[in-house]
Amino acid sequence: MNLPLQQDSKVRVKSLLDEAYACRTNNLKRSTQLAQQALALSRQLDDAALIAKSLSLSALFAMILGAHEQALGMSADAIQLYETLEDDKGIADAKYNIAGVYYKTNNYHLGLVNLVDCINTYRKHNDYHNLARSHKSLGTVYEYFGDEKNAIQTYEDSIVAAKQANDLNLESNAYNPLSGIYLKKHDIEKAADLIEKAIAMKIQTGDIRGLAFGYYGKGKVYTAQKKFEKAEEDFKASVNIHLEMGETLGLGMAYHKLASLYVEMGQLNNAKEILKKGLDYSTEYHLSMVKFKCYHLFYEIYKLENDPVSALNYLELYLKERESVINAQTLKVIENYDLINKMEAVKKEAQLQLEKAEITEKKNIAEQTAIVKQEFLSTMSHEIRTPLNAVITIAALLADKVDAEEQELINALRFASNSLLLLINDILDFTKLEAGKTLLEMRPTNFKQLLDNIKKTYDSLAREKGIQLNLVLDDTIAESYEMDENKIAQILGNLVTNAIKFTYLGQVNIIVERLNAFECDDLLRFKVTDTGIGIAASHLQDIFDSFSQPTSITTRKQGGSGLGLAIVKKLVTLHGSDVEVKSTEGIGSTFHFDLQFKRADNPTKVFAKYSDSLQGRTVLLAEDNVINAMVISKLLSNWKIKVELAKTGLEALEKSKQQSFDFILMDIHMPEMDGFEATKIIISTAENPNYKTPIYALTADVTAEYQTEYHSYFNGFLRKPIELNKLYDALMSIIPA
Repeated sequence: MNLPLQQDSKVRVKSLLDEAYACRTNNLKRSTQLAQQALALSRQLDDAALIAKSLSLSALFAMILGAHEQALGMSADAIQLYETLEDDKGIADAKYNIAGVYYKTNNYHLGLVNLVDCINTYRKHNDYHNLARSHKSLGTVYEYFGDEKNAIQTYEDSIVAAKQANDLNLESNAYNPLSGIYLKKHDIEKAADLIEKAIAMKIQTGDIRGLAFGYYGKGKVYTAQKKFEKAEEDFKASVNIHLEMGETLGLGMAYHKLASLYVEMGQLNNAKEILKKGLDYSTEYHLSMVKFKCYHLFYEIYKLENDPVSALNYLELYLKERESVINAQTLKVIENYDLINKMEAVKKEAQLQLEKAEITEKKNIAEQTAIVKQEFLSTMSHEIRTPLNAVITIAALLADKVDAEEQELINALRFASNSLLLLINDILDFTKLEAGKTLLEMRPTNFKQLLDNIKKTYDSLAREKGIQLNLVLDDTIAESYEMDENKIAQILGNLVTNAIKFTYLGQVNIIVERLNAFECDDLLRFKVTDTGIGIAASHLQDIFDSFSQPTSITTRKQGGSGLGLAIVKKLVTLHGSDVEVKSTEGIGSTFHFDLQFKRADNPTKVFAKYSDSLQGRTVLLAEDNVINAMVISKLLSNWKIKVELAKTGLEALEKSKQQSFDFILMDIHMPEMDGFEATKIIISTAENPNYKTPIYALTADVTAEYQTEYHSYFNGFLRKPIELNKLYDALMSIIPA
């Protein structure tokens, strides 16, 4: 044969083999014919590689059709040629056929051995197509042994490989048996979803042979759902396709399931008729897995018919067949496969560690940036909030010592101080909101008083600009609701300051309306309107972005960080709602959002408490700020607590060694030694008389409580500015009854 003709013939052989493999899903007879033609032509060419490939593919089709001896013989011949060619992947292809013959008969252990060899070879070559096939077959073997855990894992491995190979047929092949396992676990819904997915893929790819297995799986789902007529239709459809395609194993399985359905329907004669076909068929083709299932079903039928002799006969046949399938050699191979899995897991872990190292290296810059940001937030919150602590705490201490006329001034001072604190917290809160660390703290709140306080807080700001700030309330609004008053004040405060900032003539209105009333709740609409310069339509979609302000309206006079509206949006979203805006340039803007709150009784606020329970207790107060130390000491003395002051962490450590205290209040940021280090030494030194003393972190650093590595050091975190009730409750909670 001349060279060009020889090349053409080789191309022809390859074309025949490709076509044979492609049409295996809907015409096995043609696949067999094409493979035989390719084998004959490759032998004429005397091309060992093509002969081996043709033998291996012919063996595959013979295995599917139940011609087991023929499949084993051709596979053995193919392996001899592949060994000569040193083609380990070709050897794996032939071994896959051998494994198929063995696990479909009664030699499961040999099936396992060959499948393990195949998987190891295909992994080495990243052959995801054949990995998917091999894993699916191995899952079937595990399932026959009742090892559902390994079966599920192996089927899922098959799905992963099939997706990497971008092969819908192989993917659906694994969904089918997975559906059956979940059906056994009584998860009918998941089983139904998986089988529907498998059938849809088979229809999409035109895999008729695979569709028969899909109908088989759907029939099992219908049986579990007690939809017997639909189940019967699907099982019969599966039988008919398998008969047409010549699929031996699938036909035997379908016969058995159809017979099982008839038993459940009470049609025992129909069941025995179909079951006999299944038993004869599985005996002819040595399908042990189907055969012992048929024996067992006959046993159950004869029990129902009160025929103990026949029932016992089939039970003995079932046990004998089952014993021949599961033998000691098979169990040893399973143990070996588990060891192989562990070895693969070690390799995979090593690969993951390498990938993790690469990712870590790429993240170094981002992590350094995050550290700098964290340090900035920590310092900022501590340095600014610390003096505010003195203002707010002094106002709280004075609250119960002034007459009614001065009380109003104190209340205004307290609210204004808290509002200033909220403004300072904007950037800190935005960071927490971005990280998803902000939660709503719902408590009974005097709603009308809250709104009045908000108005009073921003009245002077409005008057300075010569505009009017109005509060308009619906008469049907309740006096009090359960809400997070700090978050509501922050939302409205940002909207009001924003409105005042961009308004030069006219007015700003805070409007609250009741939209709907329910049994216990009210749906309220909040509006903030202004007669300001307005916002261009092109900028409306951007105004809620962080650090975003239209350049056309941002001036040195107006200023602003650009975080206010971003925080408003996130806080309203945290409440489960949306904030909307309408604006016309030169006329003004309206922001509104709807929130639903539960009506509540008017709360009684107590800003300071006295209790004999705290009298005579001792506290070590570690605080480096003189004003704060004075304020906190005064507060604690009101509760008749004796205070020992330490101005540094090192001084706190030394004083903790000298006497035992009932409590320790530990500032975090202090010179010489911070509160974390001082606390760590105290609680880890058994000789220290305070190593079991309750310690609270008393800090203006809002980031401190999110440093989880220090949580075990403290009984809790108390923020500055101090909330008197929280401090009181904390101290009372650790006093012995």
